[in-house]
Amino acid sequence: MTTRMFEHVIALIDEANSEDPNCEEFAGKNWPKERLYSERMTQMLNRFNVDADPLMHIAVRAQHIKRWCSPRSDFPMDKQGYHQWRSALYVFHAKTVVELMQQVGCSEVDQQRVYEAVAKKQIKRNPDSQLVEDIASLVFIEHYMWAFAQTKPDYDEQKWIGILQRTWQKMSIEAHEFVLGGHVILPQPLVPLIEKALSGK
Repeated sequence: MTTRMFEHVIALIDEANSEDPNCEEFAGKNWPKERLYSERMTQMLNRFNVDADPLMHIAVRAQHIKRWCSPRSDFPMDKQGYHQWRSALYVFHAKTVVELMQQVGCSEVDQQRVYEAVAKKQIKRNPDSQLVEDIASLVFIEHYMWAFAQTKPDYDEQKWIGILQRTWQKMSIEAHEFVLGGHVILPQPLVPLIEKALSGK
């Protein structure tokens, strides 16, 4: 993949995410929600893995591409429906970014690699999929966990410990070390719960 092709794909991803009708204010600016998310994903990747190649930058940038087009409400509002929605999202995001790569003329090999990473194929065995999962988890912890907590006032301590432990289990050893090494800004109100969840007590 040439530098020009890479930059073109990134620009197309940003253009797509800029269409998000949902907005979030950050640093005095009103951002399309998924456009801001994609920026945070790239920033975290640069902090976590400075050697990540262009295809992984594309995969990470496209983690939530056009997510608003597949809302949670399209699926049953139960646990099974939630998992169906998540599985459908992986495929939707992967197909969407591959279509952009096709427009630019990326090779089928490159398209397949990005597809598998964004679709979360064989996490724990595919290092590309694991990297995308790590970055998504780190971004959630630093930027979205506290906001999510505020929308769930009915969750008790055990519920939160379960959520935190499941997030931790999805991450690689390297991501664990990144968090424990103080490289992620933890939501201060949740630090006691995070510590308790990670202690296994």
